[in-house]
Amino acid sequence: MTHLVAIILGFVEGATEFIPVSSSGHLIIFREILGAKDFGGLAFDAVLQLSASLALLVYFWKDVAYLVKSVWQMIRRKKLDRLEDQVLLYAILLGTIPAIIFGLLAEKWMDTIFRNTELVALTLVLGSILFWYAEKVAKQNEVMSISRGIMIGFFQCLALVPGVSRSGATISGGLIAGLNKDDAVRFSFLLSIPILFGAGLKKVFEIRQDLFSSDLGSPLLFGCITAFITSLIAINFLIKYLKSHDLKVFIWYRLALAIIIVFLF
Repeated sequence: MTHLVAIILGFVEGATEFIPVSSSGHLIIFREILGAKDFGGLAFDAVLQLSASLALLVYFWKDVAYLVKSVWQMIRRKKLDRLEDQVLLYAILLGTIPAIIFGLLAEKWMDTIFRNTELVALTLVLGSILFWYAEKVAKQNEVMSISRGIMIGFFQCLALVPGVSRSGATISGGLIAGLNKDDAVRFSFLLSIPILFGAGLKKVFEIRQDLFSSDLGSPLLFGCITAFITSLIAINFLIKYLKSHDLKVFIWYRLALAIIIVFLF
């Protein structure tokens, strides 16, 4: 039974981590449905999130490799070939800082106060309002800058609360900042890599003694594999979908889900 629960949670994580519907919110809901509210806890979810992050590295391996190369060149005090590469790198690095700070400050609430269905229902609605506003004011005529990267980084902090959605918050932040949709989506994914890996690796270190010395190890492995494969599919879907569609379908989905939560939980 634990293996099946882990696979289901891995599928939920992979299918919703990069779609603007909130993976943490869906994990909380599915834990309630499966009667597995305390199964693995926040650490289990963070490791699943780390597996989903590996899918980002695979999908965007060329971008990641180029950014790593750029970092190496800067360490060696060599001039980068293009100014926009330096801007993107600094935008990602500085844009990650707000989420690190607020994440550490809010960590004590993440496994308690934040993990309830009523809060998820509320933030699903509030997140939908944010998406609607972003679509309404989007100009999509600006280029990436360091200040815009930092601004989007503050939007990423909203995803610390279950129900908001990291991708939804950062894509919305990009649109509000004036980026075109393709650039907003791409930067959203690249910006999420450091914080997702940081959170996942931190939790892996914290539970390293229990990973393979208890009943958690084997189910976690199955859940991670499922999360990785499903994430690859979800990333590819969202990028292709948003090329010719807006966020409206996700807004209606979130609102419908919030109503269901209110009546069923």
